Amino acid sequence: MAASSMALASGGGNLKQSGARLDDRASLQRGAQLYMNYCAGCHSLKYLRYSRMAEDLGLTEEEVQANLNLTGAKFGETIGTAMTPEHAQQAFGKMPPDLSLIARVRGSDWIYTYLKSFYLDESRPVGWNNTLFPNVSMPNPLWEMQGLQHAVLGKAGPGGEAHVERLELRTPGTQDAEAFDQSARDITAFLMYAGEPAALKRQGMGVWVILFLAAFTILAYLLKKEYWRDVH
Repeated sequence: MAASSMALASGGGNLKQSGARLDDRASLQRGAQLYMNYCAGCHSLKYLRYSRMAEDLGLTEEEVQANLNLTGAKFGETIGTAMTPEHAQQAFGKMPPDLSLIARVRGSDWIYTYLKSFYLDESRPVGWNNTLFPNVSMPNPLWEMQGLQHAVLGKAGPGGEAHVERLELRTPGTQDAEAFDQSARDITAFLMYAGEPAALKRQGMGVWVILFLAAFTILAYLLKKEYWRDVH
């Protein structure tokens, strides 16, 4: 889904704000479904277990095993990929990277922008390129939903190479622009969660911590008034 191993150390460009939220459980559930359908065929999440995902996202074991576990792994095992090293070598020349920590390395805006930045490029071996990560060695996994984007080139620079001025959607996909933005946002939110599952629990605890501190502050203020009541 998210590029070769070089994608973890390169990038740039103008990033779009993802708007992905960890407190939106419905978005996380949709993102998990999209990730498993479009990304898990090549990329693993070796630091996340199916059982932990089910608990955090409010899913049952039956739902996970029937709809999200496409490799036949046990419920308590980590999320792997159906792609074998042999197939990966034939298709890409190497095994696609694990994406457990891509959100922590790159950030949510980078992932969201990356998913929206693919365009057709006949000069590339797989026929695709990406404005955020030039010369990416993978096709657009979401092209059916997004449609086919083409690059509109600007004027050639001093080196004689024209830069991509903008991307133009010439063949619509199964989703309109707004729906595809939401799909990209959902996948981004799921990868944010996968990178740090404990963040969900921290958010839930944060409200109680703030309430405790507020109550403690009131008690401390009343205690101060009591101590200093007879001091003139």
